[in-house]
Amino acid sequence: MNSKQYAVLGLGIFGSTVATTLAEYGCEVIAVDQDESCVERVADEVTKAVVANVTDQEELRAIGIEDIDVAIVAIGTHLEEAVLATMNLKELGVPYVIAKAKNKQFMKILEKVGANKVIRAEKDMGLKVAKSLLRKSIVDLVELDEDYSVVEIKAPLDWVGKNFIDLNIRRVYNMNIIGIKHGDEDHLSLDVAPEYVIQNGDHFLVIGKTKELERFDYMTK
Repeated sequence: MNSKQYAVLGLGIFGSTVATTLAEYGCEVIAVDQDESCVERVADEVTKAVVANVTDQEELRAIGIEDIDVAIVAIGTHLEEAVLATMNLKELGVPYVIAKAKNKQFMKILEKVGANKVIRAEKDMGLKVAKSLLRKSIVDLVELDEDYSVVEIKAPLDWVGKNFIDLNIRRVYNMNIIGIKHGDEDHLSLDVAPEYVIQNGDHFLVIGKTKELERFDYMTK
């Protein structure tokens, strides 16, 4: 079970999805909204679901927000509420606050009042969809943090018939091969021999800087 405690303020589609997904993975989640129907919708899936005014610091204090490790302010369309909620969270000592913004202007304001990270859900998703359509070798990508990702890639044609020593992948491509899957096999092997000769249809599990991995994919023929 994840030992961190989370709070999600605002239980629209975005907020409720974040709250229930965290809960599914064993996280302790407090879900908060002013709308009772929104709270009732997630009540059976999260640790605690509370009807409260997120702009009222005392109400947040009363439900134990001070003990939270990460809070998500999922009130993207109401700037005043999002700003007050973010300020309240930081004043109550929440160490990491993520806020949702509907546009660049909202984003800048939320950053100025203390949000550690601001996301633009629709824009971010649009970028991810577009990038997924443009991928050549990358089959799947999981971001580990703001800089690094783990990806599954198909063996580029110009790798076929060569081994890892010949390709010098770490130095040339700035990434590390950590697993290999042959052809249509489901089994992933973590035993990657430097002398292995790459076959057409091989898939590799790779870790590296996201920008470098995307650059590699763009350059792949």
